[in-house]
Amino acid sequence: MYYVYFLHSEKNGDLYVGSTDNVERRISQHAQGRVKSTQAYRPWKLLGYEEYLTRGETMKRERFLKSHQQKDILKNKYGTVAKG
Repeated sequence: MYYVYFLHSEKNGDLYVGSTDNVERRISQHAQGRVKSTQAYRPWKLLGYEEYLTRGETMKRERFLKSHQQKDILKNKYGTVAKG
């Protein structure tokens, strides 16, 4: 399985959208500051994730959610500012 996940920065309120094949491992990497793009905005809280059968589906969904229009929708849903 593959996943698109949503994180909330407890430091500045940003929303981060990412993808992985192992949510637990990836969240741990974010929490430990091992992901360069998110390390300055720790701590992160997992808001949720979506499951997909293929990596291709996952990557397509992640790109879609990161589009400007979808970031606004995510902002309204989670009450935060969406980031990469």
